[in-house]
Amino acid sequence: MIRRPPKGRLFACCVAVALLCTASAQAQLRMPAAAAGGGAGSKDAPVTFTADEVDYDREHGLVIAHGSVEAWQNDHVLRADEIVFDRNTGVAAAHGNVALLEPDGQTVFGSYAEMRNDMNDGVLKGMSARMAENGRLAANGARRTGGLINELSRVVYSSCDVCAKDPLKAPLWQIKARSAVQDLEHKKIEYYNATLEMYGVPVAYFPYLTHPDPSVPRQSGILTPWAGNSSSVGVFFAQPYYWAIDGQSDATIVPMITSKTGPQLDVQYRRAFNSGTLLVNGSAGYVASAPQGTIVARGQFAYDDTWRWGFDINRASSLIYLRDFHTGLDLTGSFTQLPSTVYLEGFGEGAYSRFDIMSYQSINTSVSNDILPLVLPRYQYSYFGKPDALGGRLSLDVSAYNILRNAGTDSKRASLTANWTRPFTGALGDRWKLTLHGDAAAYDATQLNDQPNFGQVGRIDTARALPQIAIDVRWPFARNSGAWGTQLIEPMAQVILAPRTGGSQLFKLPNEDSMDFEFSDANLFGFNRFPGIDRLEGGTRLNAALHGAWYLGGTTFDGLFGQSYRTFKDDLFPVQSGLRNQVSDYVGRGTFSPTKWLDLTYRTRLDAKTGATRMADSTASVGGQRLRVTAGYSYSSFNPYAYYAQATPPPFGSAYYMARNEASLTVSSGWEKYRVVAFARRDLASNQMVAYGGDLVYEDECFILDLKFNRRYTTYLYENGSTTLLLQFTFKTVGQVGYRAL
Repeated sequence: MIRRPPKGRLFACCVAVALLCTASAQAQLRMPAAAAGGGAGSKDAPVTFTADEVDYDREHGLVIAHGSVEAWQNDHVLRADEIVFDRNTGVAAAHGNVALLEPDGQTVFGSYAEMRNDMNDGVLKGMSARMAENGRLAANGARRTGGLINELSRVVYSSCDVCAKDPLKAPLWQIKARSAVQDLEHKKIEYYNATLEMYGVPVAYFPYLTHPDPSVPRQSGILTPWAGNSSSVGVFFAQPYYWAIDGQSDATIVPMITSKTGPQLDVQYRRAFNSGTLLVNGSAGYVASAPQGTIVARGQFAYDDTWRWGFDINRASSLIYLRDFHTGLDLTGSFTQLPSTVYLEGFGEGAYSRFDIMSYQSINTSVSNDILPLVLPRYQYSYFGKPDALGGRLSLDVSAYNILRNAGTDSKRASLTANWTRPFTGALGDRWKLTLHGDAAAYDATQLNDQPNFGQVGRIDTARALPQIAIDVRWPFARNSGAWGTQLIEPMAQVILAPRTGGSQLFKLPNEDSMDFEFSDANLFGFNRFPGIDRLEGGTRLNAALHGAWYLGGTTFDGLFGQSYRTFKDDLFPVQSGLRNQVSDYVGRGTFSPTKWLDLTYRTRLDAKTGATRMADSTASVGGQRLRVTAGYSYSSFNPYAYYAQATPPPFGSAYYMARNEASLTVSSGWEKYRVVAFARRDLASNQMVAYGGDLVYEDECFILDLKFNRRYTTYLYENGSTTLLLQFTFKTVGQVGYRAL
């Protein structure tokens, strides 16, 4: 045996030069691939290694590397305390602290390894592997074949961290199997005779179980089934299947069987394009002795850097099927229709343009599809210019639409809204703003005497314009009091000059965009309290308010109190709206944040004569991440929907209204790995609960437990309230399993 003295870390290419006289040595220790004619990734690439010390046994054809040995070929790296290269058999035997680094980044550890055929074949003892997404795989032994398959015996897999104080303690969950196959080519792990353990206690047995390698973002295969119980469909079971079609598209297929209805199938298809994305979700089933289904399609695509187009389609064959199987539809909001739209929009410097078509389908039994509009089409254009030579800015809003209904008003409108604004600053710090404002619209409507307008004539063909001019002034007074912080007092006033309009608009013009309004501090200053231009507020009027604030370290108080005055009574506004008389109701807002753990906000509208509360909206939030309580209260004496949406025309000037009065409470807590949320809503006007529920979540590095409960008392889709219980377990890198009761 010839021993070479240690010289730092010796490179195998130097050893190869000394062994060129032996032909057999060239099989294991070749020159670099470039010199030998091999390419990158070639199976004939040389094995290169470094070591603290190298011995050569000529008699037995062994090269023995000692001390922090690292050998690599192509993208495979083998590390160990000692590696023995047998030139006769082509086997590399590694001893002590063996680590094999795979091309995909996975690291395999062992106490002993024998590798051959360019490290593609071999065996490992005491094998363990660190994988992506915190995955850990261990086995008594492993046999590799062709660099593609690892056959494992006595396998354990988990993505849970090992207990630092007691490494032998069982993790939260682990999969134990008699044998397993790790498919490196198709990136999946298959277990045979597997058991799922929770804290070392077996909870489920699987003759066969498979899941993707944690490094794979997506892979075709059977997903974890889910089951539950519903008052409408009975006991149900669903078995999802995920199909990774190609690099740009995939699909999820979910067949379901139920005890009260027929089978149901849900298919969701997703695809990514260079110019955008597409999602199509369709479901079909047999409910109420008839075939039923839903369709959801969403897409958005860029035409160039300026223009893009898209669509959002939502349809259901029946309300009952939608209630029971609304996969793909977000029904968590309070809306009562399924909207669908197709659009084209463009973005320019200070400009926006949009052309769209919209339709709606009712999901509320109190609303008929015949009265819902079909917008065919609508066009919008907005422009906000740069400062001109006079220091002002011009802005424009142009729109046109055509609305059709099976029962109710059909209307066409083209409109223009223009603003020119010029700000000024006075010598005493007073801030002024001059605004020239104008609205113009042309209408063509039929069946105006039907819903939702109830006009006095059946058809109108007219146009109107309303010019207005406003002068705004604000005079802020601020004082820095040192330790007492900074105080701000700011008187605010706005004078608007405009022709009178009045309540005659209620009979002569359709109303498609101005039904919902609430007089508050948010719209005290402005040309129109209505959200649209189908109803325009006119006449000479004065809006005034006093704004105050106090900033003291981390404490902030900010408040505003104001009122509106006009030269005449305006019967455009309903009774109880607070705007019908010459002097409006008082509106105010106050926010108080003394610390990071307390926030108080209160908005109100008070009767101008009696001081009675006509609107109140308050929110109080107390606490931090460990415990936070949020309480809300909402009251309004006027409901614009109840005023306008009547089966018969309401009496003009009627005091018809329906008060809204509701309280809510939310409690949340986050403590290390736990999150708890509980909520409740109550209608104080009817003295009935609206809903209550909660969510309990535990999440760590490998596991999620999510328990949701919700009780709803309101009527929705033919049912008077419902109770929902959802229990879901997520084993990270493996899958989910859960139970749902409705």
